[in-house]
Amino acid sequence: MTLADHILHFNKSLDLDSSLLPDGITVMNPFRGKQSDIIQNVTSQFYRKFYSDHEPRHLILGINPGRFGAGVTGVPFTDTKRMKEICDIDIAIAPTHEPSSVFVYEVVDAFGGPVPFYRNFYINSVSPLGFTRLNEKGNEVNYNFYDDRRLQEAVTPFIIDCIERQIGFGASTDRCYCMGRGKNFKYLNALNRQQGWFGEVIPLDHPRFVVQYRSKRMPEYVQSYVSALYKSIQQF
Repeated sequence: MTLADHILHFNKSLDLDSSLLPDGITVMNPFRGKQSDIIQNVTSQFYRKFYSDHEPRHLILGINPGRFGAGVTGVPFTDTKRMKEICDIDIAIAPTHEPSSVFVYEVVDAFGGPVPFYRNFYINSVSPLGFTRLNEKGNEVNYNFYDDRRLQEAVTPFIIDCIERQIGFGASTDRCYCMGRGKNFKYLNALNRQQGWFGEVIPLDHPRFVVQYRSKRMPEYVQSYVSALYKSIQQF
């Protein structure tokens, strides 16, 4: 099995019992939803295009998927626009715009494009499935796994299993990159100390933070990402 085969099998098998979650929290699983056939077709094209080999990658882990990124495309930090314009993969779903993917693909471009970037890195999230809740206006909004202590405790066994399964694909374990210097890093770093998965967990600024609060300094943050990621390349 190639790395693409492993990833696609992993995605298709993702499942989380919603009855384990606090009231009002819903699991977002694009691989089991109404458009799962379309998403599985898109992810198959994406991963077979960039991961049809047996080479190890370093993991880059975000928090959990959002409604307009992986929640639609099945590929973390990739919305429909960048899927088509940069990865050259059409997706038969209404166009979406995910701010975090804007930054991530600036990093991908600075790294030389999707082929060299994905040859070295595999992006997913600490929780590969996302969560939503209804806000005060009755609108569905993204919800992070660490926003509620009960939710965090409920999904921790799922998170541990998912990380271990992805390491089993043949990931490089000298280091792992964490998107988010705050709660996501604190959680993943503590879990790593318990489980001993990676030599170190390196925190990076979360793409959403950069786009929302530091957009004028985006080139600076892109360079910071590239500099940190190149350290993984230089060791070989």
